[in-house]
Amino acid sequence: VQLQASGGGLVQAGGSLRLSCKASGGTSTQGWFRQAPGKEREFVASITWSGGSTNYADSVKGRFTISRDNAKNEVYLQMNSLNPEDTAVYYCAAARSPFASRGRYEYNFWGQGTQVTVSS
Repeated sequence: VQLQASGGGLVQAGGSLRLSCKASGGTSTQGWFRQAPGKEREFVASITWSGGSTNYADSVKGRFTISRDNAKNEVYLQMNSLNPEDTAVYYCAAARSPFASRGRYEYNFWGQGTQVTVSS
């Protein structure tokens, strides 16, 4: 499975962005991770194939929403109320297992990343 992330950019604090991840085929659980300079890659959000179960990092809960359209093989991350601490490269990921959750090593396929920069 190949993943292509898009939608990153530069936005002012308080603004919004919507990231998209296009998969080359059907996937199970998918997630978004991010990595800021000098920091470890961290979990942001995940969604099961049906979309019936989602999971969020505490730092983004209430501000970010993950969703998917299986007919298009796409997963989205709507990011609202962005702040400078959200600045990072955002990666989409897909797992073979439907039980994948927050661990980066649970995911088997990774996109190339898209830069999100939030200015103060």
